[in-house]
Amino acid sequence: MNLPKIVSAEEWQAARDELLVEEKAATRLLDALAAKRRRLPMVEFRTDYVFDGPEGERSLLDLFDGRRQLVVYHFMPLHDDGTPCSGCASFTDNIPNLVHLRARDTTMALVSRSPLPDLEKVRHRLGWSMPLYSGPEFNIDCGAGGGFGISVFLRDGERVFRTYYTTSRGADRLRMDFNLLDLTPYGRQETWEDSPEGWPQTPPYEWWRLNDEYA
Repeated sequence: MNLPKIVSAEEWQAARDELLVEEKAATRLLDALAAKRRRLPMVEFRTDYVFDGPEGERSLLDLFDGRRQLVVYHFMPLHDDGTPCSGCASFTDNIPNLVHLRARDTTMALVSRSPLPDLEKVRHRLGWSMPLYSGPEFNIDCGAGGGFGISVFLRDGERVFRTYYTTSRGADRLRMDFNLLDLTPYGRQETWEDSPEGWPQTPPYEWWRLNDEYA
């Protein structure tokens, strides 16, 4: 297997310092994008959706759990055999302890089009404590009918506004495992990456498994 070039500690530090300049520029760019995101306009959203959850039916306002902000991950519909999309499942595996999010008046929820009994089987199988809500109409209205995405909502009293939506790479950059792999020499080891000749790579998604399916 090909390895990175071996150099002296001084050469390594010089190369690291050179890359750090670009990393800091990228960080400032991300900060600037976040500032623009905070200034996006918003659109009022219906609140009469009904979600089926482990503790019974809940409304959109209920999903806020009394907080002002709500982040929703639109979980793809389960496959015909009842198994989840491996991407949505691994995204859920990467959701951290939400106490820190809640400390900033923000709640997170997972919503899928699939029926609650099927979602509960998946949740218990994969060891998730976070509930999965069934809300077919809601996911369709958010533009994530058969796919996945992330919506952000702001509550002002009894009124709810949608402030942001992203999908595809906008969602995968939030995963801890991908961010850690991006720090390593071999990266995510997928063929779309710009890596040196001979680096280990497989087609995208090919290596993804449910958390109880890895050897």
